[in-house]
Amino acid sequence: TLSGVFRDLLPMQTRLLAEAALLAAQADEPLEMNYVRRHTLKYQEQNGCDFETAALRVFSNADGAYGANVNLLIDSGAWSDESELADTYSSRKCFAFTANGTPVKHPEHLKTILADVDLAYQNLESTELGVTQLDYYFDTLGGINTMDKETRGQSVPTYIGDQTRGDGAVRTLQEQVSLEARTRMLNPKWYEGQLKHGYEGVRAIEASVTNTLGWSATTGQISPWVYTQVAQTYLLDETMRNRLAELNPKASARMANRLIEAHERNYWSPTQEILQALQDAGDELEDRLEGFVAGVAA
Repeated sequence: TLSGVFRDLLPMQTRLLAEAALLAAQADEPLEMNYVRRHTLKYQEQNGCDFETAALRVFSNADGAYGANVNLLIDSGAWSDESELADTYSSRKCFAFTANGTPVKHPEHLKTILADVDLAYQNLESTELGVTQLDYYFDTLGGINTMDKETRGQSVPTYIGDQTRGDGAVRTLQEQVSLEARTRMLNPKWYEGQLKHGYEGVRAIEASVTNTLGWSATTGQISPWVYTQVAQTYLLDETMRNRLAELNPKASARMANRLIEAHERNYWSPTQEILQALQDAGDELEDRLEGFVAGVAA
């Protein structure tokens, strides 16, 4: 799967990958030695399509389109169940590239291929941006996982290859998000550094919470304790809550709403005491936000 940006920047490489898949499918080898050929012939027999179509393996957006839009659905909260996320990913990323570089829409082919996927993997190369700092990661890797869950009935294991130092390390998504929670969202050195940037710093903290919710929605592989600690660190602490509200009342209110949404979507089950305190904090932040807006309007 290619991002729209890579599709635009690397057209020759896209064609080479598509051609490589076709050549592998055409190789005169025993099927037990060549899985690409075996799956190609199986798909061709089941669907009655031509061989070249059955051998398609490189997918991206349509020309001029970017992203899977799963991130936009998560950000808006305007989705009822996870099947909508899968359908959105499928409709946006189902354009298969032929060996001559032409993208052709094949949603059912993409679903068939992903139904056999055993794991999902994403490489992480930047120490600046983790998987909870950038919504692109769950938009793509998480989007793939939503389709896996839709076709297989369960999520597949998801791994992050951390190549930011030394020999690198491979972690499960759950381990990676837990690590980033401890070293970033729950780390005073990180969030105090963010708060020095005022309005934008609070927005960055809220974005990390939203992206964590995105991973829960697309994979279901996030430890619930992360939400508990985030709530206690930022919203149930009155002093911190006031600091956030003074710097960015809108992002502060959104953060509270994200945590409540995580509970309502069954990604997190806080105690009744914590839930009530969080709801009260959310109501307080919404009231402050309305007062802030009214003051500006006046």
